[in-house]
Amino acid sequence: MTVSPSEALGSTATRPFATTHNADTVETRLWPDEHLWLYALMRDDSNVAPTFRFPDLISACVTQVFSQPHAAARVFLYLRTQLIQRDPQTARLREWMWRQQYALLLELQRDPQNRHPHPKFQLDQFTTTCVALCRLTDETGAVVFRFARQNMAQRANTALLEPCT
Repeated sequence: MTVSPSEALGSTATRPFATTHNADTVETRLWPDEHLWLYALMRDDSNVAPTFRFPDLISACVTQVFSQPHAAARVFLYLRTQLIQRDPQTARLREWMWRQQYALLLELQRDPQNRHPHPKFQLDQFTTTCVALCRLTDETGAVVFRFARQNMAQRANTALLEPCT
């Protein structure tokens, strides 16, 4: 499941803006290491029927992290001990995630642990941390695929319950 940086970075750079965005998704950014891992998952032979794309995989990582006890504490611990040690000037890669999982990260941005006197972390850092924690838990990504399927089923069920206009 090895992907070269130029392969993964090229895939993001060549994607047209209009084809990746819709009202149900929100733009986020990922650090290169986590982006490469998700790109490898997306290209993996086990990603079939359906083939999940970045919004599904990123959102699955967020759901997976938030399905565990003390999710906020785990995220802030990783941010303060691991991500903080990376070069802050590292370029981020633009991707998209589903709005429902974005709302979970938005709550983290409003968390007291992200207010004065603590350092303030941004959406890209929260997104990257969720992906990194999933990678640490299961390098194969099997659990990510399971959560992607659950998220997809939940979105479908929600759509069935919405009134037609």
